[in-house]
This record gives sequence, structure tokens and C-alpha cells, in this order.
Amino acid sequence: MWNSPYPTDQTKQNILYTSFSSPPKHLDPVVSYNANEWSIISQVYEPPLQYQYFKRPYTLEPLTLLKMPDVSYLDKAGHPVPEKSARLAYTEYSFELKPEIFFQPHPAFVKDASGKLVYGHLKTEDLKNIQSPSDFKLQDTRKLTAVDYVYAIQRMAITQNHSPILGTMEQYIVGLKDYSDKASKQVATNPNFEFRYLNISGVKVVSDTKFTIRIKGLYPQFLYWMSMNFFAPVPWEAVQFYHQKVLKQKNISLDTFPVGTGPYMLVENNPNKRMRLLKNPNFDHEVYPSKGLPKTAPHSLLKDAGKALPFIKEVVFTLEKESVPLWNKFLQGYYDASGVSSDSFDQAISVGANGSMALTQEMKNKGIHFLNQVEPTVFYFAFNMVDPVVGGYSEKQRKLRQAISIAINMEDYISIFLNGRGLVAQSPIPPGVAGHQSGKEGIDPYVYDWVNGQPKRKSITYAKKLLAEAGYPNGRKPDGTPLVLNYDTAATGPDSKAMLNWYRKQFAKLGIQLSVRATDYNRFQDKVRESKVQMFSWGWNADYPDAENFLFLLAGVNAPIHTNGQGVNGANYDDPQYNDWFNKIKTLPNSPERLALIHKMVRKLQKDAPWVWGFNPKTLVLYHDWYQNAWANPLANNTLKYKRIDSLKRYQEQQAWNRPVIWPFILVLLVVVGSIYPLRKAYRSRQQQKISAKTEGEQN
Repeated sequence: MWNSPYPTDQTKQNILYTSFSSPPKHLDPVVSYNANEWSIISQVYEPPLQYQYFKRPYTLEPLTLLKMPDVSYLDKAGHPVPEKSARLAYTEYSFELKPEIFFQPHPAFVKDASGKLVYGHLKTEDLKNIQSPSDFKLQDTRKLTAVDYVYAIQRMAITQNHSPILGTMEQYIVGLKDYSDKASKQVATNPNFEFRYLNISGVKVVSDTKFTIRIKGLYPQFLYWMSMNFFAPVPWEAVQFYHQKVLKQKNISLDTFPVGTGPYMLVENNPNKRMRLLKNPNFDHEVYPSKGLPKTAPHSLLKDAGKALPFIKEVVFTLEKESVPLWNKFLQGYYDASGVSSDSFDQAISVGANGSMALTQEMKNKGIHFLNQVEPTVFYFAFNMVDPVVGGYSEKQRKLRQAISIAINMEDYISIFLNGRGLVAQSPIPPGVAGHQSGKEGIDPYVYDWVNGQPKRKSITYAKKLLAEAGYPNGRKPDGTPLVLNYDTAATGPDSKAMLNWYRKQFAKLGIQLSVRATDYNRFQDKVRESKVQMFSWGWNADYPDAENFLFLLAGVNAPIHTNGQGVNGANYDDPQYNDWFNKIKTLPNSPERLALIHKMVRKLQKDAPWVWGFNPKTLVLYHDWYQNAWANPLANNTLKYKRIDSLKRYQEQQAWNRPVIWPFILVLLVVVGSIYPLRKAYRSRQQQKISAKTEGEQN
């Protein structure tokens, strides 16, 4: 295959080929909080819990644990009390590890006879041919212990590590704030300070395989956090190994080469070209799931049930900044799966009259399949509630926001800019998350009417009526001048022009002039945090499948104006009744009482309209027939271990699809060869004539 991007000897091997669009910045689990980073480190690290691959609704299950954590409720003195006791002060979770889990091979674990690290005092000359930890001659491992999980929490508490969830966890984990203050001060004066010997009062090691975490009060959602990489075990030997100056100079660190117990290990990190994972030879504590598959799903997804994971020996991530070459390589069989960009949508997908999606015949002929699922994500258009024009809680200010919510036609946006890949959101809570309501009960009654079993957006005439009642008839202020509103955005590329013009047209329907203030993403974030915006767009991906993870985006305690610019509530929505309800649902277990409160909160938000609810995107992933066990689980990031590749079939299809077309070269060659003979004949004839003429001249 003349056009293959891979070496010939690799095309038949059990290797998964995939891509990434932007270089990962952080691979240290205590720091990383980015989807393209988690797609790599989630294959390397193992927090205590994970999401069951198939089950819906999304369900947690043990990953490195023998069972789900035991939960006990305590009073201030540490004595057990019932869950609903008025004396309840703490919740304590007890975690028990599986007994025989080992870290990946790594030079950090190599020790001499006295127990000292062999590679603990490296010099420049020791790294002459070293580009990654796998280049070290000696490699070793050790068993996972409870200390490693506690050490991960201790690292989170060091402010110099800049963990994005430290502020949140300090609100819950007992003693974490005190530990963070004390340990961080020590590290500031002595970077080599061994903070692992300090104790967090609410986090205790009970034995090699058991540890406990005590949190303040009730917070049932805490277990969701235990499925995230922030709580993945980190061996102290690796941190100490990477702390060496000579390794930092070569950019070899925990931020570039993670060390975990997961099914894969990172052996090549070239973020501007390629990232490569190899199967962890020490991984043997998990099998393919045999339960949880929905009845409507293909039963073939269970053909590997009970088999040891992972199935693929190597994963190669290649940097692809442009969608067109990625798509072309997918069609040639050089990538095993691919998303669908707007440029290739019509080639891949046909949309029915009812909005249903199917593969085109061209894709079917290639044996391509697709997964289509609504993401637990919301993209929204927000109003700054402290702004004197679009903010506020009076009836007139509400009607202004409601009128704009009607005018911004999200159905139109989804059709034009997303090729129909999305659902119009009716609240902050996306489908698939407990608390979401569909149908007539779920629509925003201030924006939609329920007509013939379907939601119907209220008319522009009605929106203009609301606008007039808000004090801006036909988009004019009381003094007769046009109402001009400002929209801040980070959309500055050439493809954004059409979208921004579309927004201007939506406001123009009401007679409102929209002023677009575009800037780079970093400046945009600063303006939102400093509350220097009037309107803006943003989005949120679910950290965990609970309504609280979306409703907290509008809790007053998370408003930037109350958190020195650190809160996620960029709209600065701050309603006392909503805040009171939010504090209640945080501590209530899933129950009819909690669900009723969530529905009240949603109705209040729909009335106050701090957001135009925007849309919930649909993921569309295409994959070849040889890419097996494909299943959409947007909350699970560690799913490569379940995938299987039929590499022989892939190779055969690549051969069939990429046969070199050489007849034009042969034709050109024949033309060249054919033209040489008459040219040569003419040249020899001319030379003969010259010789004859010269001979005749000499004779004369």
C-alpha cells in the first residue's frame, strides 16, 4: 500500500489507530481536567470506581475494589447514627481493594538490596539515550496499596499542584483544608518536603487493602467523584523519581509519562505528532462485562463476556488538526473510527423526513456502522444577572429575557450549524440524567406551547408583546433610541462569521441590535470571571449523571461575584429560594422528595430565564466492521480496554480500497518511450547529414 501512513509490518498487527485534535497539556491525574487528556490517562489510571459499560441509567461499579464502598453515618463524636438522624455530622466511606493489583513496569520501582531507589540519583550522563521511562534498562513493579489512594488525595491538597477540584473537595473531606494549608506552606519553603508523612484527619489507611474517607454531613454524590482520575492511585516512588532535575530538563515527568495500574501504559509522548499506548503486562484483574446490556442492543456485544481485558495490544493516537485528512484516512481504512464533521456529513449520513439519521449507501457498502447518542451536555446562552439591562429579577427584566429566549430559534441553529445533531434543551438538565423531564411536563412553558403532542415555539408576535411589556417596544428604549445589547464570544475564526451573523438576525427579529465582542478564549474566560460581560455562550459536560451537577451551575454560592471570579455560575444567578432548594438536594438521597424539589428548581429557572437553554449535542461516531464491541458511554473514559480489532480483516480491506492506480504512469512511460524512437531517428539522420556534408566539403 503505497499511501499507507504506517510501516508495512504494523498493518496486520493488533493495533488500534485513532487520533487527537489538540496536544494534551497535562497527564498528571491531580491536574488534568480535559477531555482529550482523559482519553489517554483514563486508560492508564484506575480510580476506585467506574461506570458499568452498558447500563442505562449510568451506574457505578467497583473497578479496583472488591465491592461498592461501605457507608456509615456518624455524629460529632464519631458514634454511629441513622442516616436521617438530626445528630448526623459525618458520612464515612470504607474502601477495600482487590488483593493482587500491580502497577505497570517502571524504573521508579527498581530498588537495591537495601530498599533504596536505584534510579533515585540520576546524572546527565545517565540519560544519554533516554527519551522515556521505558528506555531505562531496569524495570520493576509493586502491588497497589491503600496508601497509594491516600497519597493521591494528599497530592490534590498541595496548592502548588493546582488541582482544579481542591476547592470543592475542601468543602467535604474532613481535615483536607487544614492539611492543605499546613502541607502547602511546608512545600513552599522546602520543595523536597515529604508531605506523605502528614495525615489528613478524615482520610485514614486501615490496612494495605483498606482505607476510609470521612466527609462532612451528607453528600450522596461523593461516590461519583471516586470514578474520576483525581482519585486514581499515585505511587510515591514515581513522584520522587520524576522530581529529579535532570528528568525535568528532558521533559520526563508525571505530567508527560503517567504511572498507573490500568490496562495500558504510555510509552511514547510526542504531543505534536503521536501518542502511543502499550498493553500493561501486569494487568490481569478485570474481564469483559456479561451484564447490563439493554434489550434493544445487539446481543453480539456480549460475545466476549467473561474474557480477560484488554483485547488490543497497542493504541496509536495521531495528531490530526484538520477534519478533511482525518475523514479521508478513515474512508481508506487507516483509522478504525471517526467522528463526522459538517464537511463530510452529507457523504456519510442521510436524514429522513422525520429527522431520523441513517448511513448513506456508500458507507453501508464499506461495512461502516455508526453510534448516535445524546450527550449528557448542555450548551447555553447566558445573561449576566447583575447587568442593569438584561439582569435583575423584576417582572419586566424577566420578560425581556423570555422574549429573547423565544427569538433565538435553537431548532434553526441545530439544523444550520449542527446538521441536526442535537436536541433543543428545555432546562439545564440534559436527557439521560436523573431529574430530566421529557414530553409535555418537561417543556419550558415560557418559550413553548404543547400542540398536537409536540412542543411548538411561541411566535415572534408574542415575543414582541413581552418585549413591549418589558419597556422596549419594537426594540426601542423609553427615549426612542435602539436597544443595543452586547454578546461576548471566543468564536473568532472564519467559520464563526456565519454563526455570529445568525445571532444578529435572531435579535433583529425583535428590533434589538446585537453588538458582538469577539476575543481569544483566555480573555473571554477572564471577562466572564470578572463579570464584565452582558451575554455570552458556554457549555457544560456532565462530571457525573446527577441533576446536582448541572443545577449547581446556577447556585448563588458559585457565582463569580461571590467567589472572587472562581465560580462556575457565570450568569451570576442568585435567588434565595433556588439556593435553599439547591442546598437541600445536595444532601438528599435519590427519592420522590428530591425529584420534586428538582422539578421546582427547573420551573423557577424557566420563569427567571437566566439562560437561553440552548441544546444538548448528539454524538455521531462511525466505525469500520473490524472495530468490535463499540458502545456509546459518554461518562466512561476508560473504554478502550473493551474494544477488539480484527486486524486481518482490516488489512484485507485496506488492500482492496488502496490499490495503486498505475495505468497513467504506464501510459506516460509508453508515450515517453514511443517519442524517443522518432526523436532518436531524426537526431541520427541529422548527424548523418552533417557527416556527409563535411565529407563532401573535404573532397572539394
